[in-house]
Amino acid sequence: MQLIIFTVLLCWICQVTSKPTTDTEWQLFKQQYTKNYNPIEDKYRRIIWEENKIYAEKHNAEAAAGLHTYTMGLNSYSDMKHEEFVKTMTGLKISANPTPGKPFVPTVEAGRLPDTMNWTALGYVTEVGNQGQCGSCWAFSVIGALEGQWFRAHQKLVPLSVQDLMDCSTSVGNQGCEGGLIDKSYEFIRKHHGIDTWKSYPYVGKNEKCRFNNATIGATCRGYTDIKKGNEDDLYVAVGSIGPVAVAIDGNQASFGMYKSGVYDEPQCSSTILSHTLLVTGYGNIQRKQYWLAKNR
Repeated sequence: MQLIIFTVLLCWICQVTSKPTTDTEWQLFKQQYTKNYNPIEDKYRRIIWEENKIYAEKHNAEAAAGLHTYTMGLNSYSDMKHEEFVKTMTGLKISANPTPGKPFVPTVEAGRLPDTMNWTALGYVTEVGNQGQCGSCWAFSVIGALEGQWFRAHQKLVPLSVQDLMDCSTSVGNQGCEGGLIDKSYEFIRKHHGIDTWKSYPYVGKNEKCRFNNATIGATCRGYTDIKKGNEDDLYVAVGSIGPVAVAIDGNQASFGMYKSGVYDEPQCSSTILSHTLLVTGYGNIQRKQYWLAKNR
């Protein structure tokens, strides 16, 4: 099961068409995303933007012809080269000395699970965030899974502080906007006796000094479980019976940064070169093809 539907907080500009790029479109793009460049960089960024626009138009024409299961669109990163996007947005680090949790042991047979699952619809998932130009994907997915389990235990959805985890967990190898580790983050929260609420410690999208406050803890973590790498059968059972799960994927593909809607299916996607994290929030199927539902930030 390699197909993914994403929920993404990207304010898409007007529908891409085949008409020539105009100065007006470029100005509207910059206005939409508050882009301000000096004359030299403005020309440079416009060239990149036009290339990405053409790339999206070509893909969408192929999608309309039935060659793809998803569409692309311009977004706030569309004036960045692919290499810039990857460097800025993919923040997963793989530890040379991991701190694994308990191995996941399925307690429910896959055949007894519902055919579709959507934890967002059941109230387990907070609104989609916007990591900005900061490689904090690891923190968003870690926090998202904890929010889901806190809701499962207490029937109360508490938005938790991504910024707290970014700023305060450097002792375990996390580096804020420069990336972080999933298992180490859960171990940190467990030993740290909790994480602050989003409201008390809001996200700013950059590294800052730790401001953790015991008085504003929103949730604690008693432990965590690891699903065997690459085992989508166990992931299916975990998502179907327990709740949202933080996962690692290959975020290095150019198509990933321009995804807009539909079932994302990238033939070049690697199952071993992992650079980005998501929160799997459910699953389903379309015409007998299975897909994952995922929250991206």
